[in-house]
Amino acid sequence: MKKIITVVIAVLSGLSTFAQLPDPGFTVDSRTAIVITDPQNDFLSPNGVTWGVVGESVTANNTVENLEELFKIAKKKNITVFVSPHYYFKHDHNWKIEGALEALMHKINMFDRTHVLKIDGFEGSGADWLDRYKKYIEEDNVIVTNPHKVYGPESNDLALQLRKHGFDNVILAGMSSNLCTESHMRDLVESGFRVSVVKDATAGAILPGLNAYEASVVNFQMIASHVFTTKEIVKEINDFKK
Repeated sequence: MKKIITVVIAVLSGLSTFAQLPDPGFTVDSRTAIVITDPQNDFLSPNGVTWGVVGESVTANNTVENLEELFKIAKKKNITVFVSPHYYFKHDHNWKIEGALEALMHKINMFDRTHVLKIDGFEGSGADWLDRYKKYIEEDNVIVTNPHKVYGPESNDLALQLRKHGFDNVILAGMSSNLCTESHMRDLVESGFRVSVVKDATAGAILPGLNAYEASVVNFQMIASHVFTTKEIVKEINDFKK
């Protein structure tokens, strides 16, 4: 009986240890960049086509304000920011294979642009940057990548640009949490980058029985090297000396 009790205690102890996720940590250094996904009107403006489902989460997290804090500290400390946008053109609406949310995005004309090489109708559209971010995105420390087409950066040049500019550590934020943000995290981790996520500089859809933001935070904690709040990462960057 004593042996059985000892085994049970050992098993329970092992389970307890497993339940305590390690935190590898994340240190801001000269090879660190910020990546922001989809800082665009259709996600972050009350006039955007998704506001009815993401607005509650955006408001609760102060996502708009927290993303601006990242742009501000990046400019102050000369940290390079990569913006990975989401655009759809006319030819994208002819896809024959679509997932559920791809079909929805095309149906509601989310992130639509009229032309690949022209910006007719872009200003103030759902695909345009949130107005308060424009002055930061126009700065020299910000690089805008090619658009991603579904959720992750597999279809754009983000990883290439990060590598070519000498970065292997990424502070990740942006929209939306369980789709583009999480997909960027997963692909960058798979590609060998060290990734941290700023959990209140993102947000997700809230639907009956589904809270996309809560689901994504679980995966951030299981996959990323570290999960920050905006306040925490701003302090880390502010304390960093090149």
